Amino acid sequence: MRMGRVIGSVVATRKDPSLDGTKLLVVQHLTLDMKPAGDYAIAVDAVGAGLSDVVLYAAGSSARQTELTRDRPVDAVIMAIVDSFDANGKTVRLT
Repeated sequence: MRMGRVIGSVVATRKDPSLDGTKLLVVQHLTLDMKPAGDYAIAVDAVGAGLSDVVLYAAGSSARQTELTRDRPVDAVIMAIVDSFDANGKTVRLT
């Protein structure tokens, strides 16, 4: 699992039929200091995330483990919207 921020969306009117009805979002990977880590993923949104939300996403074969993405050709899925997290003795609240 990785933490990232939703920075955009992808519109694809022609795609594999198994992806019909899915929302594709651009997710920028974040460090624990909430700074962009340089890489990004295009992820299927399974939880109703929106622009600038901080999310948890899975990549690789784990991305096909949600109810929405099972047996679909996806490499990343957003599976949680982050409210807060604790790391290195510090609590970061996002809501």
